[in-house]
Amino acid sequence: MKNLLVFLLGIVGGFVAAHFMNKNPRGNELLASIDARISGFTDAMGQAYRDEVSSRGDAR
Repeated sequence: MKNLLVFLLGIVGGFVAAHFMNKNPRGNELLASIDARISGFTDAMGQAYRDEVSSRGDAR
């Protein structure tokens, strides 16, 4: 139970830290950069998945 509490406090602390970082122009720029990198990665993974599904559909 204590581990769960520490875990939840860590998550809440992370959200609070991100909120304060987002208020600062430099922090906002950093978070935007991280968001762009994550979006690029997820877009690439999604496209790879769609390509794989498409190629398996053609092989049948």
